[in-house]
Amino acid sequence: MLIVEGALILTCLIPAIHFADGTWPAITVSGLFTLCVGLLLSVTFRHARRITDKRMAYLLVVLMWVVLSLFGTLPYLATGVVTTFADALFESTSGTTSTGATIFSAVEWLPASILLWRSMTQWFGGFGIVLLVLALVPSMGINKYSLYTAEASGADNTGKQTTSMGATVRHTLGVYILLTALFILILCKSGLHLWDSVNITFTNISSGGFSIYNNSLEHLTHSQQYIVALIMLFSGINFSMLYYFLTLQWNRLRGKYDQLRCYLATYLLGALFVVLALALKMGYRWPDALRCGLVQTISVLTTTGSLVADTSQWWVPITFLFVLLMLCGGMAGATTGGLKTMRVLILVLGVRKTLRDRLHPRSVNPVRLNRKPVSPDIITNVMVIFLVYAAVTFVGIMLLMLSGISATESIGAAIACITSYGPGLGTSGGFGCYVGFTTAGKLICSLLMLMGRLECLTLLILFVPRFWTKG
Repeated sequence: MLIVEGALILTCLIPAIHFADGTWPAITVSGLFTLCVGLLLSVTFRHARRITDKRMAYLLVVLMWVVLSLFGTLPYLATGVVTTFADALFESTSGTTSTGATIFSAVEWLPASILLWRSMTQWFGGFGIVLLVLALVPSMGINKYSLYTAEASGADNTGKQTTSMGATVRHTLGVYILLTALFILILCKSGLHLWDSVNITFTNISSGGFSIYNNSLEHLTHSQQYIVALIMLFSGINFSMLYYFLTLQWNRLRGKYDQLRCYLATYLLGALFVVLALALKMGYRWPDALRCGLVQTISVLTTTGSLVADTSQWWVPITFLFVLLMLCGGMAGATTGGLKTMRVLILVLGVRKTLRDRLHPRSVNPVRLNRKPVSPDIITNVMVIFLVYAAVTFVGIMLLMLSGISATESIGAAIACITSYGPGLGTSGGFGCYVGFTTAGKLICSLLMLMGRLECLTLLILFVPRFWTKG
């Protein structure tokens, strides 16, 4: 994966040379160093024994995200766009985890090579580094499904129906690349420059949200904003479902629409509230309210973080709704962050089951998803993830406040980072950034981004003493 990352850094030489931004020496050194380290590791351990310990799956996943985030700081430091390691790590982790939080108050002055690097880290990380490993290295000496679930714990098992886990990942990766190319073409046809189309597609199909403009999507035409909303909508749908749909395998999709219905219903109901609030409470014209409501709501629900307006100035109940939506997130098996729609749906159905059991203790009321009973183990697992998610968020808020950040900023930053949304509250919300945070605050936010992307348990399990003991 370091070899791949090094190659991607060297790809940034194209805009560096084309736009003559003067960064080609720094980009070359960063890319070659990363590439050489990857090649050295590959040659040194080419005869390493196959690993069968399931615990290694968790350790390997965490190491890949951490190491690639660390090497991702090289272009920022080498080009001099940031001067401290904390800032570089924050930006690199935000990109690799497709969070979208940034320390740059004005991105338009950044060199073109850095702008492309920010976009590519999100596109690379959006699909999931580990899923790319499974797609590119089919001879990996570890149980592939264990590695997959370690990176995407709780993702639904739509993809398990194929005979090969590697084939499943390659199929979904193919859909990811196809959608990326398709939307770049559509944006170009809409009148957008190729440079803008590539960066916007990279950061929105990955649910990332980085932008090459200070005002995010506000500068786009109304039709282009709707196209970007469509990109974000697709980014929140399970990619295995998209593959079966595109390949006309309708039998694979039969009876598997509950999560999709919940995802679309949540989006439409949330957008309806935002549109009405903007038009009736804030005085927006109805066409503008409709556009801003539809585009911004899908951006929040998919935890993308792209903005069509300065949402920090919007009515407070809209902000509260956005917090709930970003906690929910898109479908499992998509590029989005948050808890995922499937888990939220299981929690809601679990509450309904409890209420029914209270009314009719002798009746049998199983939780059903896609017309099939959900096992108690899955329900328990979802509840544990929800509680751990909430606990980590509360601890993150407390640590941020102890680092010298105000309560409002701490709450917004912790939720925005762990859900992979990006923009927080206060100065870090809307078109703001995290540059004013303390060094400790930036490091805490970087950890929250990583924990949110790994859904907490994958990282926390490394701190269990028994994890490091044999037997």
